[in-house]
Amino acid sequence: MRARQSEVRCIPVALTGAAVPPKPGRPDPESLVSKPPLKVLLCSPRGFCAGVVRAIDAVEQALKLYGPPVYVRHEIVHNRFVVDGLKAKGAIFVEELDEIPDTDAPVIFSAHGVPKSVPVEAQARNFLAIDATCPLVTKVHREAEIHHKRGREVVLVGHARHPEVVGTMGQLPPGAVTLVETLDDARAFVPRDETALAFVTQTTLSVDDTREIVDYLRARFPAIVGPHKEDICYATTNRQEAVKRVAPHVEAMIVVGAPNSSNSQRLREVAEREGCRIAELVQRAADIDWARFGAISSLGISAGASAPEVLVEEIIEAFAARYDVSVETVSTADESVFFPLPRQLRPDAAA
Repeated sequence: MRARQSEVRCIPVALTGAAVPPKPGRPDPESLVSKPPLKVLLCSPRGFCAGVVRAIDAVEQALKLYGPPVYVRHEIVHNRFVVDGLKAKGAIFVEELDEIPDTDAPVIFSAHGVPKSVPVEAQARNFLAIDATCPLVTKVHREAEIHHKRGREVVLVGHARHPEVVGTMGQLPPGAVTLVETLDDARAFVPRDETALAFVTQTTLSVDDTREIVDYLRARFPAIVGPHKEDICYATTNRQEAVKRVAPHVEAMIVVGAPNSSNSQRLREVAEREGCRIAELVQRAADIDWARFGAISSLGISAGASAPEVLVEEIIEAFAARYDVSVETVSTADESVFFPLPRQLRPDAAA
């Protein structure tokens, strides 16, 4: 589901002149006679997507309805700040179901999706299983299943060992899906039957890199069948487009996100590809390597789809302690996508 596109607009954002309280490791603004100017271009859209909001809300609603503990298989989304906040409320995160004792507590599957073997195991153990898989990931799962039922070999364009890829490959029997990570992989791929071939993609890939691989596969295998609508999700596409627009006009770019967040890593790579000489992935303000940003006068900021806005604000505050900051928002799309909670957590189900 693609958000409505709009023209770029720069919206000045007021930044008060009030003193910023000094924080550990930061200079006291009052001790600085003058601060160098810094123009910040804030990418929009950025941060939470509809699938991430749904997954986090699922854990919080389960805690509200059933009380702690609530078990979550894998990080609900790839952001330590979010995960730690949910832990503090009573969520317990595990990597595999065998880490969970026999329990009546809810067991939630993360937004990235899981192999079919996981809900089967959960049912065998009589768990109250709640699937918080992003609906756009579920769409890819269904596509792969349909292709397999129609006798097609499935090519999955994605990154090995990423939980979304593990989940997608786990929808089909072993050997039914071939993973292609790079253009070289696509060149080396030898299908069983060139006339019975289909492809799907991970939802959080680089739009440009994926297009290159898909174009090659279509040229090499003219009969290959692709999705009716592209699998890279609207949020990934929109955030990369905003970074593309900002990166050429700033000296440095910060992407707020976790190292294990695929969509965040892709945003950093997009900034580099667009010519930004400094492109850093940063989890929190405390992680900023100030030596890298010492002499800049312009900065772009974006955030991966699992990074909360409070961390963006924290990073802007950190720069405001060192620079005379002015902020403009560069918007390339409006997003109004909403996904309802999993069925077991909706108000009508509770009634």
